[in-house]
Amino acid sequence: MTDGAVEIAYTSRAAEYTELFGSTDKAHESDQLLISRWAQSLRGPAIDAGCGPGHWTALLGNLGVAAEGVDLVPLFVEQAQSRFPNVQFRVATLRDLRVPDGHLAGILAWYSLIHFPPAELPFVFYEFSRCISPGGSVLVGFFEGSPGEPFAHAVTTAYSWSIEAMSLQLAAAGFDVQEAHGRRVPGIRPHAALLAVRSTREVLPQLAGTETIREPGWYSP
Repeated sequence: MTDGAVEIAYTSRAAEYTELFGSTDKAHESDQLLISRWAQSLRGPAIDAGCGPGHWTALLGNLGVAAEGVDLVPLFVEQAQSRFPNVQFRVATLRDLRVPDGHLAGILAWYSLIHFPPAELPFVFYEFSRCISPGGSVLVGFFEGSPGEPFAHAVTTAYSWSIEAMSLQLAAAGFDVQEAHGRRVPGIRPHAALLAVRSTREVLPQLAGTETIREPGWYSP
């Protein structure tokens, strides 16, 4: 699934998506509490990676976090900026967040990784590890299921992950999982969330031959 295909799919349904999911009070109460608690633990700037309509970015800002929303879909960024004019939003791919090494205290990736094919997810987590300073953290929300199994998402193809497999992905990128959460509701695809802290151990790209992987110290504004 290419970035272009995801952008086209979400652009065509941006208004519908915002209506259905573009408010924190439409999220499960436990998700609201988890994200709020995580936000209050941050000691520095954060990015809401794949911010969509911007509601979680706005929540982070309301909780005192210097938060910025980033999304692949220009229409989402436009809508988010209109809805939350006091919050900063910009267009970018999660493979290249365009911030200096170790600049962030945290990254929220709430269901924004679900469309990355399994072979591409390490690229994204390597970028997260580059951007987050040791002691900072990432909070990831995703569909729980067989690792890397594709399914017909309402917008475009998505992939499920088990908590164990997603934890291994994070560990390979230099993160230590501190919390794991799961929720099963009849008739709804199982939910999972992981909170992981950036360790001090060095992480090597190990993904040579791709322009999306940057050597440590790379940054171009």
